[in-house]
Amino acid sequence: MGPWDALIHLANFFLPALGVALFASAGAKLLWHEDLKGVRWGRLWAWGAAAGAVALLAGLVVWGRDGKMATYGLLVAGNAAALWWAGWGAGRR
Repeated sequence: MGPWDALIHLANFFLPALGVALFASAGAKLLWHEDLKGVRWGRLWAWGAAAGAVALLAGLVVWGRDGKMATYGLLVAGNAAALWWAGWGAGRR
């Protein structure tokens, strides 16, 4: 595998975390626009993407492969927790 192929594999591994964070943060800003008026969209996305990436890496370490449904469940739960932290929790400041 060459460097370009390795980069494509790495990007595809983290793409679910980035996509879930994108849709979840956009949905949160739409649904709770009054509560999240003072929180930047990019901040919500970054927190969600980071939590999702950690969840994907944890699933890879625990189960030895990616693409397990339990890993994707952990991705969604981690993203929701990170959005709460960045939007309403102590991470808001």
